[in-house]
Order: sequence, then structure tokens, then C-alpha cells
Amino acid sequence: MAGKAKEQTTRRCKLDRSRVAGGQDYEVRYEARKTGRSASAVKKAVKKVGNSRKKVEKGLGR
Repeated sequence: MAGKAKEQTTRRCKLDRSRVAGGQDYEVRYEARKTGRSASAVKKAVKKVGNSRKKVEKGLGR
């Protein structure tokens, strides 16, 4: 059965990259290192402004 393979899209990856999962320690650590703030500050920002990466970075003053 020779057929065309289903093309994979990157849509899900793009959606995931635009969000910060406040419950995922590795994402919180990454964002904290990137912005120069503490992990607890990142978690507070996620709770305050939501999980949009742009809003979190803006809330952290970056």
C-alpha cells in the first residue's frame, strides 16, 4: 500500500509556545531565567494576567 504520508503541521507547537503553563516547573524556570525574575514572580504574573507569554512578560516588566 503505497500512499502519501500525512503532512505534519507545527500549529500545535506555535500555540504551545505562546503560552506559559504556570503549573509546569520547567516552563516557569525558563521564563524566570529569560526575564531575570524569580519563579514565584512568574507564577504570580501568570495568575494575575493569564497564561499568554506576551502578557506575562509585559507584567514582569520586560
